Amino acid sequence: MPVPTTLPDVYVVDGARTPFLKSRNAPGPFAAADLAVAAGNALLSRQPFRADQLDEVILGCAAASADEANIGRIAALRMGCGDRVPGWTVMRNCASGMQALDSAMANIRLGRADLVLAGGTDALSRAHLLFSDAMVRWLSQWYAAKSVGARARLLTRFRPAMLAPVIGLIKGLTDPVIGLNMGQTAENLATRFGISRTQMDFYAMRSHQRAAAGVDGGHCTEIVPLTGGDGRLYTADDGIRLDSSVPRLAKLRPVFDRRHGNITAGNSSQVTDGASWLLLASKRAVEQHGLVPLGRIVDSQWAALDPAQMGLGPVHAATPLLQRHGLGLDDLDAWEINEAFAAQVIACIEAWKSDDYCRDELGLAGALGTLDESRLNVDGGAIALGHPVGASGARIVLHLLQVLRRRGGGRGIAAICIGGGQGGAMLVETA
Repeated sequence: MPVPTTLPDVYVVDGARTPFLKSRNAPGPFAAADLAVAAGNALLSRQPFRADQLDEVILGCAAASADEANIGRIAALRMGCGDRVPGWTVMRNCASGMQALDSAMANIRLGRADLVLAGGTDALSRAHLLFSDAMVRWLSQWYAAKSVGARARLLTRFRPAMLAPVIGLIKGLTDPVIGLNMGQTAENLATRFGISRTQMDFYAMRSHQRAAAGVDGGHCTEIVPLTGGDGRLYTADDGIRLDSSVPRLAKLRPVFDRRHGNITAGNSSQVTDGASWLLLASKRAVEQHGLVPLGRIVDSQWAALDPAQMGLGPVHAATPLLQRHGLGLDDLDAWEINEAFAAQVIACIEAWKSDDYCRDELGLAGALGTLDESRLNVDGGAIALGHPVGASGARIVLHLLQVLRRRGGGRGIAAICIGGGQGGAMLVETA
């Protein structure tokens, strides 16, 4: 179905993100709200309007801390948006940041908002360690005990094993319906499409190489610095490996299927902390404030599929978007596909090349074609930069616009796979 031509334009005026900081098995220096506020303050400080002139703030977050309930409102208040600017939070796993953009776009097109700050954040290094159910039950009985004797009897039932923590991040990255973690779903795709360990490791190495080249070429202009509580300055993504190579990556052991698998920490996205914002505006707001947009969001699409094949979500979301606008894979000037796993991105490329997949799963007459990888993730992706789950969907849209602008304009699609078996995609263009 063609997209209606009467929909109002939604402009991306500006955007900013924090450096993405790799988790190092300890709580990072910033909470998710801290990251969002730092990036938001930097972005808003360079606008010709006040923060309290925003119509709303929408923030995606997949793993907010207990003291960050409705983190979107917390960030809005801390950024000085004032009491009267609504702030709210969305959660669509890996696409939470993209969902925030989609929600902002919908409200602008409906005339309910003219100026919206939307994005995502997560501090995965601070994901919760939880007590087991056995320990929670024991503590409940302990606090309910009314006498010394009752507590003495409870002590005889205590077992040190009850103190073993439940790692919240692992639970969050495991699909509760099918019982597979995200890495195991990537193993499924590697098997389905015959993707080798060498292919995965080569792709991972290239991600690091492209990310390093992007830094050297000054192509990370959306990053704003962070200052820690100890005065330390963080200015760049810290997960990029300049020494990445296929032989080095080949030494890493499989993580998710230790006997037969090929998914390793090296060819997977990094556990990371970070935030990313985009400022979206209607034509009226652009004219009122004299704004100069980066580009505009043309359309978006969400899709769902078997959770065990979740990494193919970008294919299922981007394909109907292409069809709706009469586009082929290489009619786009640039692509961003979030790199949850090297195998997952390769599988998306293979699925589009497959007559059987396109016919059986997408309802097409045959293969859609071969995606030109020179247009894909040209400055690296989450394997090198990291994947702060709530922020990644916003990051890839923002960086796609930056890539298009430096290449002289054009159209692009940002797409992302989503835990639980979904996919999201956005079509953007620049002048």
